[in-house]
Amino acid sequence: MVIALSLLTTSFAVGVASAQTVMRISISSPQNSHQGVAIDTFAKEVEKLTDGRYVIKTFYASSLGAEREAMESVQMGTQELTWTSSGPVPNFVPEVKILDVPFLFRDYAHARAVLDGPIGDDLLKKFDARGFKALAWGENGFRHMTNNKHPIKVPTDMQGLKMRTVENPVHIEAYKAFGIIPTPMAFSEVFTALQQGTVDGQENPISVITASKFDQVQKYLTLTGHVYSPGMYLMNKASFDKLSDADKKAFIQAAKVGVQANRDRIDSDEKNAVADLTSKGMEIVETIDKAQFQEALKPVMASFEKQFGKDNMDAIRAVQ
Repeated sequence: MVIALSLLTTSFAVGVASAQTVMRISISSPQNSHQGVAIDTFAKEVEKLTDGRYVIKTFYASSLGAEREAMESVQMGTQELTWTSSGPVPNFVPEVKILDVPFLFRDYAHARAVLDGPIGDDLLKKFDARGFKALAWGENGFRHMTNNKHPIKVPTDMQGLKMRTVENPVHIEAYKAFGIIPTPMAFSEVFTALQQGTVDGQENPISVITASKFDQVQKYLTLTGHVYSPGMYLMNKASFDKLSDADKKAFIQAAKVGVQANRDRIDSDEKNAVADLTSKGMEIVETIDKAQFQEALKPVMASFEKQFGKDNMDAIRAVQ
């Protein structure tokens, strides 16, 4: 009887295990970050909404590869999911480049209204033909500049600075217009590059700067807010298509819950960051004359209007 019971228990355990599908999701930042909150919340919600039939394993700090590599893996189907900033996305879905135009978004409320509305929904659909299912827009945040040379107060202060940038053609074109020497590199390499002086500085949202401890290797921070950086939950399209209709809804709903947690963390980081980073020794320029920075970008903005369509850029600017 004991043997029979033991066999029954083993059989039951095997049955439960075989009913579970394990998937992986990765981010470039540490777990204690706005990106970590995004994927941890998503994983918890997927498991809850599918009654444990889907288990999402979470990987942090580029442990499955940098953002571009993770996107390639998801596109090929060797990895099921990733959460990425918009940095490498235009290399796969060029239509998303418009979101990286400098000073396109007024503030967080404006950016969120655009992404949560028809414009954002239309852009999410562009991923389908490229091997991805874009589940939802997340948020990386407004990007700010740090460096080790001197405070950035006016556009000419950026002349000649060697800055790490993302592999994003819009960013690179804009930063060249500022007189910056753009140096694209994977995020996983940035801390060491700053530490060793390979680059003078970098630009990222406050949440990334704090989570990555850039205060340890950067002296000056200027709250330029020059580019809004979305994030997104991406899934391999074939993997998504295999889900039942109910499970498809569950994954999308889980992503939406994750977005809210992600944005809440960014709001919290933004409130506390200046005092926190100042206490750690960073010298912070909190206010700039954005009109001067926009004026410096006028020639490149004309190029962007031709590239993306002035009407399309104006449609984004008009969202309330």
